[in-house]
Amino acid sequence: MAYALSRVSFRGRSALLVTMLGATMFPQAAVLSGLFAVIRELGLYNTWWGLIFSYLLFTVPFTVWVLTAFMRELPQELEEAAIIDGASPWTVVTRIFLPLLAPAMVATGLLAFIAAWNEFLFALTFTLDNAARTVPVAVTVFGGSSSFMPPYGNIMAASVVVSAPLVVLVLVFQRWITSGLTMGAVKG
Repeated sequence: MAYALSRVSFRGRSALLVTMLGATMFPQAAVLSGLFAVIRELGLYNTWWGLIFSYLLFTVPFTVWVLTAFMRELPQELEEAAIIDGASPWTVVTRIFLPLLAPAMVATGLLAFIAAWNEFLFALTFTLDNAARTVPVAVTVFGGSSSFMPPYGNIMAASVVVSAPLVVLVLVFQRWITSGLTMGAVKG
């Protein structure tokens, strides 16, 4: 989608980009009741599919917008040279642009993953039992020894355990993240 929005000229491209940007600017609370009705109507309430659907609605516009900006920074000459050599549009995307966009895709993918991993409002609203709950919601329902004694130790231990996968991902993809976030920052 980023390739089409950055390289293909068609009517309504700017309107589509502005719409995608607008979709990322809405706070979650503003669309919560409408999205809840849609998820209930589709039969996705209290399932992982309902959460996946809601997370995609908020992460896909963000990732497409960011990848479109990265795609615009790639030289047009690469595409033209590949077409002259007989490459199809699919080959240009998969063999030329995807390897060049790998750092940007890792960086935006990790940002989208962190946003979904830490999301609380949708997970609390669209799930009912422990089978479908995400970790941030499960941590909030920890019980203490009494109603007057919050389990601070358990909550802190769970927070460290939940943060560990994110730390590992960032350490593994650190080189890709750095080059992806700085890609296109300096022209020349």
